[in-house]
Amino acid sequence: MPGPLAALPWGQVARFTLVGGVNTATFYACYLPLHRLLPYFAAYTAGFVLSLVGSFFLNTYFTYRTRPTWKKFLLFPLTQVTNYAVQSAGLVALVSWWGMNSVAAPLAAALLALPVTFVVSRRILRPPARRGDGPDQADQPDRPDQTEPPVRSGRPA
Repeated sequence: MPGPLAALPWGQVARFTLVGGVNTATFYACYLPLHRLLPYFAAYTAGFVLSLVGSFFLNTYFTYRTRPTWKKFLLFPLTQVTNYAVQSAGLVALVSWWGMNSVAAPLAAALLALPVTFVVSRRILRPPARRGDGPDQADQPDRPDQTEPPVRSGRPA
C-alpha cells in the first residue's frame, strides 16, 4: 500500500518550488532599482506587489495548470500571509527554542513553511476535485465548464 508521500503531486511541488525561486528573484530585481528612487519600505512594498502578481500568474498557468480568475486573484495574497505566519513562527522557534543561528534560521524556516504554503496555494488555485474526478485528474488542466470569467493578462487573445 503506497504511503501519503506517494499521493503527492510531485510535479506540482517541483514547479511550485521553482516558481518560488523565480518569485524571490523577481522581487529582488524590482526592489533594487526602486530602492534608488523610493524610501526602502515603499520600494519593498512595490517589489512585493509586483512579484505577487507575477507569482499568481506563474502559479496558475505553470504550477497548477489552471486558469486565473478574479476570485483566485483576490484570494491569492492569503498564501503570502500564511507563508509569513508560518515562517515567522518557525524563525522564533528555531532561534529561541532550539538555539539556531539567526543568520541561517530564516532559510530553514522558509524550507519548513514550503509544504504549508503549497497546500494553501493549491487549495486556492486548484479547488478540490469534484465527485467522480479520480486522483489522475489532480495534475490536469481545468475543464472548460467553469463559469467564472478568467483574469485578463493584458495580452491580445
